[in-house]
Amino acid sequence: MSLTGTAANLVTLAQDSEHGGNHASLSPYVTGIGAFVALMLLLWITTRFNRDR
Repeated sequence: MSLTGTAANLVTLAQDSEHGGNHASLSPYVTGIGAFVALMLLLWITTRFNRDR
């Protein structure tokens, strides 16, 4: 696939997504809070296993 062909496909794909790609029930706040909680849980687990410092 050539660079021009790829660029043309990407332009077509971008034009088709004018209506937004978010699901109706997907809230950015819930997603952000969920990601924050998951990262805090991973941080807590990491610090529990690293007690030798």
